[in-house]
Amino acid sequence: MTSQLRVTSTFFSSMEMTMDMHDICNSISAWKAVILKIFPRLSNTSNQRTMKLEKVTFQNKEGQVLSGRLEFPADQHPHNFALFAHCFTCTKNLSAVRNISRALTAQGFGVLRFDFTGLGESEGDFADTNFSGNVADLVAASDHLAEHYQAPSLLIGHSLGGAASIFAAAELDNIQAVATIGAPSNPVHVKHLLTSGLEEIEQTGLATVDLSGRKFTIKKQFIDDLETKSLAEVAKDLRKPLLILHSPQDLTVGIKNAEEIYIAAHHPKSFVSLDGADHLLSIREDSHYAGQVIAGWASRYISFPEEEKIQTNHHVVASLDTDDGFSTKMKVGNHYMIADEPISVGGNDHGPSPYEFVSAGLSACTAMTIQMYVRRKGWDLQHVEVHTSYDKRHAEDCEDCESPSAKIDTFDREIKLEGDLDEKQVKRIIEIADKCPVHKTLHNEVKVNTKLVP
Repeated sequence: MTSQLRVTSTFFSSMEMTMDMHDICNSISAWKAVILKIFPRLSNTSNQRTMKLEKVTFQNKEGQVLSGRLEFPADQHPHNFALFAHCFTCTKNLSAVRNISRALTAQGFGVLRFDFTGLGESEGDFADTNFSGNVADLVAASDHLAEHYQAPSLLIGHSLGGAASIFAAAELDNIQAVATIGAPSNPVHVKHLLTSGLEEIEQTGLATVDLSGRKFTIKKQFIDDLETKSLAEVAKDLRKPLLILHSPQDLTVGIKNAEEIYIAAHHPKSFVSLDGADHLLSIREDSHYAGQVIAGWASRYISFPEEEKIQTNHHVVASLDTDDGFSTKMKVGNHYMIADEPISVGGNDHGPSPYEFVSAGLSACTAMTIQMYVRRKGWDLQHVEVHTSYDKRHAEDCEDCESPSAKIDTFDREIKLEGDLDEKQVKRIIEIADKCPVHKTLHNEVKVNTKLVP
């Protein structure tokens, strides 16, 4: 018999990495399992709380407005910010960009992804842009974060955006680590995508080319600019940690490019094979994995703010700085957590509210009490769930319902029992639920002794 019951209780309370690239690919086939073992939290971020998103705009060096999205972790302030450079003619909304960003926010990073000049929602004419402009856009994005949030320490680039990221990192002292995904070893590599219009570009100065089903006007200045850039030289002088992710099956930018970047760069450098993935990482699992790997790798090379663990001789301590709003650090027994208030009332929603903690205590205590009782009785209870909500309501027979004091602290508790239980056993279990210690505390008179300590 499976039983689900709803019990409403009213309580009065006064508490408010030089190797051959082929060998490298073969040797890294098991990296995913290793990384996920070292960083167990990376194994599944799909069930994490939804990240927070802000629409941001900033100006490039020409004064044109660029559009971006800034993603924040769901349950904490970002420990670091990352800047993402999308692929050639892509936008910030490419599914791979979003998936990688979300894998990073799940590990505490804030991530800014934006549209390069002339693409997506950003102002400007793409025909007038070039690779140097992409690098300048990244510098402008970094400056915006530094001015309004926190300077980014991690730079990530996909395809041509990966090449641009290496160039930009050479200009930005705040960038501590760089990760590239499917990046060409030289920006001029992109010319092979324009073969249908190269002759026309050389003859007339511009041409309209078809890239993945979309028409783009490419001017000769774009080609000329590419031919002035040497990524190998920049990578050699970068002297910053570099992670190179590339698929051996990439048909757009071949795996040889990853080998050339790797050879050019100095240690610390690392390579991870995205075996089986296409250039755009169109399969969610591939892009999500890339994000997980970047987060784990970066944790070795970027600085994390040191947080002093709060201590207490009591069972619980709450610590709140004036700049934290309502986001309160807590030590509860041997466990550390955050309490907060919803965004609707000025909080950051980084953790449960105080009354949600009270409701959690009631739910947990009820489930434990029931479990303890049925074990002693030897009854067949396979699973118990206790759902609890808190509210303030007017007493049904209150004489002065307009007075705030006439409202009663109310906990609505629903109990779901699964197992082979008869009606008499179910009735007794519900009676026992009302005898859980937290339940009793909420019903009894409570005294709080307060004193000031130095």
